[in-house]
Amino acid sequence: MRGSRENQGLLSCTQFRPYGTGGAMLWILCLALCSLLTPTRADTGALLRLGMDVLNREVQNAMDESHILEKMAAEAGQNRPGMKPIKGITDLKVKDVLVPVITMNFMPGVGVFQCVSTGMTITGKSFMGGNMEIIVVLNITATNRLLQDEETGLPMFKSEGCEIILVSVKTNLPSNMLPKMVNKFLDSTLHKVLPGLMCPAIDAVLVYVNKKWASLNAPMPVGQMGTVQYVLTSVPTTTPSYIQVDFSPVVQQQKGNTIQLADAGGAEFPEDYAEGSSQLLLSAAFLTAELALLQKSFNVKVKDTMIGELPPQTTVTLAGFIPKVAEAYPKPKPLVTQIRINKPPKVTMKTGKSLLHLHGTLEMFAARRRGKPPVSLFVLETHFNLKIQYSVHEDRLQMTTSLDRLLSMSRKSSLIGPFKEKKLTGFITDFLQEAYIPVINDVLQVGFPLPDLLDMNYNLAELDITENALVLNLKLD
Repeated sequence: MRGSRENQGLLSCTQFRPYGTGGAMLWILCLALCSLLTPTRADTGALLRLGMDVLNREVQNAMDESHILEKMAAEAGQNRPGMKPIKGITDLKVKDVLVPVITMNFMPGVGVFQCVSTGMTITGKSFMGGNMEIIVVLNITATNRLLQDEETGLPMFKSEGCEIILVSVKTNLPSNMLPKMVNKFLDSTLHKVLPGLMCPAIDAVLVYVNKKWASLNAPMPVGQMGTVQYVLTSVPTTTPSYIQVDFSPVVQQQKGNTIQLADAGGAEFPEDYAEGSSQLLLSAAFLTAELALLQKSFNVKVKDTMIGELPPQTTVTLAGFIPKVAEAYPKPKPLVTQIRINKPPKVTMKTGKSLLHLHGTLEMFAARRRGKPPVSLFVLETHFNLKIQYSVHEDRLQMTTSLDRLLSMSRKSSLIGPFKEKKLTGFITDFLQEAYIPVINDVLQVGFPLPDLLDMNYNLAELDITENALVLNLKLD
């Protein structure tokens, strides 16, 4: 415990350096090296950057909701195991605990340096027989080392090196007492009381914060199709400006098969976010794997004759593009259209724009009377893009699509003879927009889970589409 009662001015936590004045050059060197060596890109998966905004909120909430300092003060006068009586003072009580002011700084490669400024009044009966009152203003400092729990794989903070630093001490002991005697008594009393009283508060707060990680790596459902699990790649990294958490998400189908994330190129955080803010980066490769869970749901059979603004879906309409249909079906027959996606969906991203690539077949049938299966007319190989708009609802990532382009269309087979498939371009494009896209958007309403940590309210996030990634700029309530 350090400090001086001669300096009665309030000493701010910002005046402390985590490494001490002697380590200033080491601190500067560490800042430079960490900024160079810490990766800010995700080759696959997801990245989380936790700024001081989130950590400040969580620690402050832990202090406020746990009332830990008040609880510690209430226990001060109780006989606890291992607690030695203090010579010269009896009936010890602590009251009037000041609202703590919390200051934190990132310690690159270590974790977070924390300083809690508070004050209190210690009362009791002194060795002179009268009532004693000591008004103390102090700082509690500790290094909160960021680790990965070996058993659970979750991030965790562990407190180290807690110290009590006296800012000012005032007492009602008689002023005519020898100053050395007063100082000796106060030093003995405060050295015994304060560390055991206040340092457990830091540990209790970290227990509270660590619980906010508890559900982070739990599998989360994507409808009935499978699950997504955010698994840490390694121990989180502390930089001068944020804590970086690297994820290797596990995307698993309902039957237990794991969908491997493709190497789709690196994704990086933009550099224009505010200092101390927090972001979550989801790579295009990760979103591609999540959409693969829904691939079977993208297979659609449309039997309706009247769809939106489209002309009637009958052989008569189709004959306007392929005359041979009229020869095969002089009388109008309803059309049945089946789309099968035969390659995994793929997400691509350029700054400001995200596309969903779908490869598959479009087969058109002529319906027959009830009980008889429809007759295939032709099968087209298709490749088309959907433009994706992203949003967050109930802490799940939502996607809404619209047709971007029909990129290619070729005839795979035909039972009505050869025809020029290019003539069908407008007809098929309109069909995709009016009949197919609404079905896809209904399927996508299931949403994709986001990491469950630190009571994060993703609904407030601002979304940015960058090169190969979607970035959620996280906002506090």
